[in-house]
Amino acid sequence: MTASTRDGAPMTETVPTAEQYWENFYREREQVWTGNPNPLLVREVHGLSPGTVLDLGCGEGADAIWLAEQGWRVTAVDVSATAMARGEQRAAAAGLTIAWERHDLRATFPAGSFDLVSAQFLHSPVELPDERAGILRSAAAAVAPGGVLIVGGHAGWPSWADTPPHDYAFPTVEQVLEQLELAPGQWQVDTAELVHSASTSPDGVVGERADSVIRVHRT
Repeated sequence: MTASTRDGAPMTETVPTAEQYWENFYREREQVWTGNPNPLLVREVHGLSPGTVLDLGCGEGADAIWLAEQGWRVTAVDVSATAMARGEQRAAAAGLTIAWERHDLRATFPAGSFDLVSAQFLHSPVELPDERAGILRSAAAAVAPGGVLIVGGHAGWPSWADTPPHDYAFPTVEQVLEQLELAPGQWQVDTAELVHSASTSPDGVVGERADSVIRVHRT
């Protein structure tokens, strides 16, 4: 993106890095999210035997903390040190042990394989085309044999958002499955659906929002 200086010379507008963007995002408020786990993740985890889990884009740690409470051995990852510090503080207060790792997933990815990999709402206005797809493929590669990958995401802006805050192309369920590039015969799709739920704007306008949820397991 370009702009002009006073004398008319072109000036390049600096695009923030993922770390800069999300650090600013979390520092604006003492707490951004509700502290409750994602309901669709809770639904999809039901019935799974606890083992090792990788929580990608953990934010302030609500999902990671809930998973640890269910007996999972959790590795929680985010690009924002501020967000993870909040999660680590909550986990410590609850007597829970969670491994916290800071990664810009576009550049580095946690080592190891896991019985469950969770990637919830990995949307970012500073990502480039295909970067999210690459991260999701890395997430699938981190699933151990017999393990599960759960991908949750928004499928569009809320119905009350007449003017979206920024331009973002939310992928469909079918597009996410294509992006994962699951090897035929090695994966089974357990869930692939669109879920509509109520959504209320900051001004109290009631509407709805559609989210996608995908659960696959490595056979």
